[in-house]
Amino acid sequence: MDNQITSFTLPQLAESINSLHCHLVTEASRAVNMTLTLRNWLIGCYIAEYELNGEDRATYGEAMLENLSEKLTAMQVSACGKRQLYRYILFYKTYPQIVRSVTPQLQKSLPRQISEKMRSLTAFSREANESLYLLQHLSYTHFEQLLSVEEPEKRAFYQAECIRGNWSVRELKRQIGSLYYERTVLSTNKEKLVELTDGHVERNTNRLNIRDPYVFEFLGLKPREVMSESHLENDLIEKLEMFLLELGQGFCFEARQKRILIGGEYFFVDLVFYHRILKCHVLVELKLNAFNHENLGQLNTYVSWYRENMTSEGDNPPIGILLCTDKNHSLVEYALAGMDNKLFVSRYLLELPSREEMLRFVEEQMQ
Repeated sequence: MDNQITSFTLPQLAESINSLHCHLVTEASRAVNMTLTLRNWLIGCYIAEYELNGEDRATYGEAMLENLSEKLTAMQVSACGKRQLYRYILFYKTYPQIVRSVTPQLQKSLPRQISEKMRSLTAFSREANESLYLLQHLSYTHFEQLLSVEEPEKRAFYQAECIRGNWSVRELKRQIGSLYYERTVLSTNKEKLVELTDGHVERNTNRLNIRDPYVFEFLGLKPREVMSESHLENDLIEKLEMFLLELGQGFCFEARQKRILIGGEYFFVDLVFYHRILKCHVLVELKLNAFNHENLGQLNTYVSWYRENMTSEGDNPPIGILLCTDKNHSLVEYALAGMDNKLFVSRYLLELPSREEMLRFVEEQMQ
C-alpha cells in the first residue's frame, strides 16, 4: 500500500483499487484469525486454571469437560465440544508464549489469578514480538495441525517451514503426513529437498478463509450460508430437497450441510434424510462435475461414519446417493455400507427413487 495514485487513467485507477482491496482483505483475514486463535488459547487457559484452583472441581471430576461443553453449547458459544475444549487446553499448554500477545485491556477482564499471572509474564519485548509473529502468520487451524506433532523440535521445524513457505493448512497436514521432517534429517542434500518441496507446495492466499468451520462458527455464520460452492449448486440442492420430499415415499428431512467430524477434520454432507419406511438414514451428495471414484469414496466414508455413529437400535444401515453432473453427462450412484441383507436391499430398491427418476431430475434442472 505504498503506491499512491499519481494519475487518473482508468487502468491505474483499477490497479489502485485492486491493491487497496487485497491489502484490506489480508488485514481482515489476519484480524479474524488472530482473534479466534487468542479466544481458543484463552479458553484453554481458563480451563487449565480451573483444573488447578476451581472451588468445585472435585464435584465434576472426569466429567468436567463434558459438563462444561453442555453449558457452553446451551449458551451458543461456538466450537466448544468436549473434544475441542481438550484441544484448547493442549494449545494453551503447548504454546504458553502466546500469553505475551494478550492485550492489557483484555487482561483486565480476566479472573484475577489469571490476569496477575499474565502481567508477570508479558514484560519481555522480544518474546512478545515472537508471539505476535506466530499469531500473524499461523491460523488456529495451522496450530491444530501442529498440535498433532508431539516432539517439540519436530513441531518447531514444521512451524518454521510453514511460515517460511506460507503453507496452507492442507499443505502443512500433507507435509506432516509425508514425514518431511524425517526426510530432511536423513537427506544428504537438504537444500535440494527444500527446493523440490517449495516447487510443489499449496500456499496460503490472502483471502479470508471463511469456509474454515472454526472461522464461520466464530463469526456466527451457519454452514448453509457459507458452504455452497456456487449459486448453481445451492439452487440444485434446494430443488433436490423438495424433489425428494414431494415423492412422498417416507423421506423425513433432517439436515442440510450436516457437519461431521472424522479424524479431527470436518466434512459436510449436502442433505440428510431419515426414511421412516426403510428405517435408515439417506445421505445425498451433489457434485458439479463428472463422476470419479474419489466422489464415491467420500460418500462411502460418510455412510460408514453414519452407520458407526448415528444408527440407533432398530435402524437399518444408511444409504448414500451420489449425484454427479457436468454439461454433457449426469450419473446417479447408490452407496451401500454393510448391506448384506438381501431382503432389505430389495426393499430399498422399491422405496427409493429409481436411477431413471434421479437422472431425469438432474438433467431437467441443469437445462
